[in-house]
Amino acid sequence: MASSTRQANFTLPEDLLEELKKTVPKGEQSKVVGDALRHELKRIKFKKALQSSFGAWQKGSHPELSTGTRRFVRSLRRSVRLRRLGIQ
Repeated sequence: MASSTRQANFTLPEDLLEELKKTVPKGEQSKVVGDALRHELKRIKFKKALQSSFGAWQKGSHPELSTGTRRFVRSLRRSVRLRRLGIQ
C-alpha cells in the first residue's frame, strides 16, 4: 500500500548525515530515514504502553490468579471444553 509523501525539513547530526550519504544511494535515503523513524516511533509507543500498563495485574484486583496462572488457564480451558460438549 503506497502512502502519500510530504517533504519535511529537519536537522540531523553532521556525522549521521555523512554516514547516510556514504552508505545509502541518493534515491533511497528518504526511504531509509522514513523506515528508521517509523521503527523508532513504534518503539516509543510500545515503551509508553508498557509504562502505562505496569502494575495493572495486581493481586488484589485478580484474586483468581493467587494460586498461579497455570491453574487459572487450565480452569478456563476446562470450562470452554465443557461448554462445547454442552455439559456446562
